Amino acid sequence: MEAVVQRDALTRFGHALSDATRTQILLSLRVGPAYPSELAERIGVSRQILSNHLACLRGCGLVVAAPEGRRSRYELADQRIATALGDLLELVLAVDPACCPASDTDGCC
Repeated sequence: MEAVVQRDALTRFGHALSDATRTQILLSLRVGPAYPSELAERIGVSRQILSNHLACLRGCGLVVAAPEGRRSRYELADQRIATALGDLLELVLAVDPACCPASDTDGCC
């Protein structure tokens, strides 16, 4: 596995958080390790969709799979990811609707 520089690590983290399903996966794994079937049920997506997002998160270096027989258990790759997510959850953002008037319909900001 290749180590990435700080800028690239932040870019990968941002990419992961840019999708609501990947964000839900990361927040769920923040609580503790889980199996894909549990995650899919908890988040409310199909196993195939979950599998695609887990592959993305693995590729970004944010989660790892721990093989257990025929199954794999997923967990955050580093406990500092859980800490970072906790810090981000505590942020309060002042959003200016004038900067993004289409936010209600287009989903930006």
